[in-house]
Amino acid sequence: MVKLESYYATRKTARAHAFITKGVGRVRINNVPVEMVQQEVAREIMLGPLEVAGDLRNKIDVSVKVKGGGFVGQSYASAIAISRAMTGWTKSRKEPKDHPLTRTVREDLRKRLTEFDKHLLSGDDRRKEPKKFGGPGARRRKQKSYR
Repeated sequence: MVKLESYYATRKTARAHAFITKGVGRVRINNVPVEMVQQEVAREIMLGPLEVAGDLRNKIDVSVKVKGGGFVGQSYASAIAISRAMTGWTKSRKEPKDHPLTRTVREDLRKRLTEFDKHLLSGDDRRKEPKKFGGPGARRRKQKSYR
């Protein structure tokens, strides 16, 4: 069995792991072909990086496992994981072993992806602000009447 490299991405509370191999253009999300995903909005979001890749899509197979969050958060996490998998992006910046695409192709693809959407490789860093004392949430406080 071939050991696959995993590419990880998060969006809100959704976590996605993408695995990339040489293939014929199959994309599966939780073992379901991406064309069979029920929500049309989610499908369009997940296919975004693949449309930017063009005919490179037909040289690879991508399998994504995604958990947590809602369907839009999951689709964004999947899109980020797919684009990271195609460009060989890792946190440690190590060169991926036996990646299906060559280095020059990946660098060109990285440029095209950042022009399309700058968050496809870096991710979206917005998080929930933690709750503070004296109120039910991060900013809201008990109202004072002074009367």
